[in-house]
Amino acid sequence: MNNPGLGEFELIARLTGNLATRGDVALGVGDDCAILDIGGDNWLLATCDSQVEGVHFTLQTSSPEEIGRKALAINLSDIAAMGGEPRYALVSLILPKRLPVAVLDGIYAGLRQEAERYATALVGGNVAGAGRSEQLVIDITLLGTVARGHALTRSGAHVGDIVFVTGSPGDSAAGLFTLLHPDQRYPRDAQEAVRARHRTPRPRVLEGRTLAGLAPGIVTAMIDISDGLSGDLGHICERSNTGARIETGRLPLSPAMRAVAASVGRDPLDFALHGGEDYELLFTAAPGHEREVIEAVQAATGTPVTAIGTILPAGAGMRLVYPDGREEALPVRSWDHLKSP
Repeated sequence: MNNPGLGEFELIARLTGNLATRGDVALGVGDDCAILDIGGDNWLLATCDSQVEGVHFTLQTSSPEEIGRKALAINLSDIAAMGGEPRYALVSLILPKRLPVAVLDGIYAGLRQEAERYATALVGGNVAGAGRSEQLVIDITLLGTVARGHALTRSGAHVGDIVFVTGSPGDSAAGLFTLLHPDQRYPRDAQEAVRARHRTPRPRVLEGRTLAGLAPGIVTAMIDISDGLSGDLGHICERSNTGARIETGRLPLSPAMRAVAASVGRDPLDFALHGGEDYELLFTAAPGHEREVIEAVQAATGTPVTAIGTILPAGAGMRLVYPDGREEALPVRSWDHLKSP
């Protein structure tokens, strides 16, 4: 592609800047899902995502079932990030000529497992040949619903809001690191734990629905961590016209991720801040509701929720604060499909 200097999000803005719309499009391009007003008590949510062999997965490092589960999970996570309920999925496959049918059977077994886990119906799709390409491509479109007026978007954060994250960001990036560097020695249990987080992420669907079900104005903005915490926080700040401060000492780093990082001399903050594919929820809430938010999610799901920072005025940018009080700019080094290797 001849697009020197253009990153993924710059290209999306260029291609979608003048698209026609309709009166029933409540929210179009620029968030985890489009929001479509089809009347009634619910809005329709629509999202799509692709997994490309050699870019997002390999058949050498994941089983077909794991590939199928993850392909649907990343779309389920988009619905979760809006506080919605997934309902219907369409699966399109672009198939290289020499792909064994047994691999496709395994991928569909994984798709079915994930769909059943989240009460999602696989209702159609398409199959096409890849021509001379040797890459398998799995493309999924997912539809869901959210109660009218309860969708959580990236654009609602306010100065003074508290920044929260579910689970433990950075595990997936550590798992990918071990797969890309198999010659290194890692603590065995830690290696298996982070690899599982990478291969079969858990979309936080019930967690998102719980947050969307709180009283209006408590949770103000939300996104899932697909490209990395720094980059996805940047999306909230950009859409909300704010800055943010993240306190490194409050980031919930898992023991497994820390152990993997220590075994290869890597800073665990690098995995947590800039690694992607965690599919945890990163969200903001009005100050004074910290306990209510944390207890609501934990009561409904058992998933830990951690307050990790504060929303600042836009002019402050994104900042990191260390336990010793040292402060510096938070750079964005997250995944970009057109720039990342």
